[in-house]
Amino acid sequence: MGRGLKDSELLPFTVQFLRGRWFALFASFLIMAGAGATYLFGTYSKVIKATLDYDQTTLNLLGFSKDLGANVGVFSGLIAEVTPTWFVLLVGAALNFGGYFMIWLAVTGRIAKPKVWQMCIYICIGANSQNFANTGALVTSVKNFPESRGSMLGLLKGYTGLSGAVMTQIYLAVYGNDSKSLILLIGWLPAAISVIFVYTIRTMKPVRHPNEIRVFYQFLSASILLAVFLMLITLTEKLVTFSKAAYAGAATVVCFLVFSPLFISVREELLIWNMQKHPIDSPMEITVDKSTPEIVESKQVVSMPGSPKQGDEKVEKSCFLTICDRPERGEDYTILQALTSLDMWVLFLATFCGLGASLTAVDNLGQIGESLGYPNKTVTSFVSLVSIWNFFGRVFSGFVSETLIVKYKVPRPLMMTLVLLLACIGYLLVAFPMPGSLYVASIIIGFSFGAQLPLIFAIISELFGLKYYSTLFNCGQLASPLGSYIFNVKLTGFLYDREAMKDLAKKGLSRSSVKALTCIGSHCYRLPFIILTFVTLFGALTSLILVVRTRNYYRSDIYKKFRENAESL
Repeated sequence: MGRGLKDSELLPFTVQFLRGRWFALFASFLIMAGAGATYLFGTYSKVIKATLDYDQTTLNLLGFSKDLGANVGVFSGLIAEVTPTWFVLLVGAALNFGGYFMIWLAVTGRIAKPKVWQMCIYICIGANSQNFANTGALVTSVKNFPESRGSMLGLLKGYTGLSGAVMTQIYLAVYGNDSKSLILLIGWLPAAISVIFVYTIRTMKPVRHPNEIRVFYQFLSASILLAVFLMLITLTEKLVTFSKAAYAGAATVVCFLVFSPLFISVREELLIWNMQKHPIDSPMEITVDKSTPEIVESKQVVSMPGSPKQGDEKVEKSCFLTICDRPERGEDYTILQALTSLDMWVLFLATFCGLGASLTAVDNLGQIGESLGYPNKTVTSFVSLVSIWNFFGRVFSGFVSETLIVKYKVPRPLMMTLVLLLACIGYLLVAFPMPGSLYVASIIIGFSFGAQLPLIFAIISELFGLKYYSTLFNCGQLASPLGSYIFNVKLTGFLYDREAMKDLAKKGLSRSSVKALTCIGSHCYRLPFIILTFVTLFGALTSLILVVRTRNYYRSDIYKKFRENAESL
């Protein structure tokens, strides 16, 4: 590690680094850091509501369309099964720019006012792009580091959780406090990142690293430092009026912290380089796979679990004929075997309740702050707090659940049960608010919302294998837009508008006499969030069923086959 590079080695090392797993992982962090534009809906939804004269039910319909696009990732998964990763990322970049650019044109009056169904399509397309980023970056990284999938998922989804706060700082520095320009930023910036790294991210041979978990904890430290700075700068901006130069300085620090994992990636690739140049000093004999420069222990070939071994002449049956021939948990299920599994349907129901309620809470946070009389700058801080604690929830659930599995054989679904119970507390704080309680509610809702996603994705990979993971993890989150539609549009939006109409009636006014239908007071969201509390409690009880069904599986060594494949190189 201490050996430096000679001038003649600089170019070959750079080529190896740019083609290596560690740089691909860093690129994945950046892509995921731009893939969370949907979490900023609470910030820019008010400008959509004001410029296009929408009521809350219509705005919640837009929110549902966003959630639908963000969670229906089956198409990206199926495309990834038959096309290379670079194509998946390019499609995602095109969808991201096209969808949000059309919304920006609408709110700035550069095109005629779109019909509601057109706006729903625009935001659905823009939000759907994040599934292509997920499939391209997240699935590839899990396959490249299969033994650290919990930590990996926590980190990658954590950066997505921070995305809202990161892009808020960039837009304040570049555009000032202009919500319309925020829509433009989330249209071009994530698309540009995907295009830049389009050839960097690809599946490589999984190779055991002697200190892999230590490296991931260093990545975790870098991401926590970013999250803490974002939280401090967000709260400071609410107390102090920042100049243009101050916003630019804050954004510069944020960008530096976002890029800090690059130094860790360079160090790890330099370690690989030195081990190749000085094999006597290295802990294991190595050779170089010329097509993918990585450490490869000599004389044998890596094969992914589930792939046929040499000499096997196994004739595969049609996927329809193997639906009932389900393998053991942890083996590679076909798509139909997984989708017809009772485990998947139990997880689907828990996701429907948990994520559906969480999406509803996050989407309405801006209006909740408004109804409780908080000023606009404070409402923006609530949205940023959700984004930051969303990150902490993701990395916490990823790393802690991984530790509990490896050391204590605790089923990962049990962690999901605890997270859903925590979410209930946040919803009750909205239903029965006290002075300043919305700050605490924002933290709890953000944390519990973030914690659910890595758990769901990891559980799917552990129960149903990695062979069709691109499609299965996208299928697993289909329940959340359905829950969002029922709880957000049909429940919360309807009850909010009903309370607003009651307030108008008390003032002797009708709907036609006001431009925007607005409800002010703690009663506006009380009943919806009481209902969401009971729904989430039911989801927690449902996830307990999965705990009971999988407890014996999690008591076994679930990573044994990955370790054996890596050790038999």
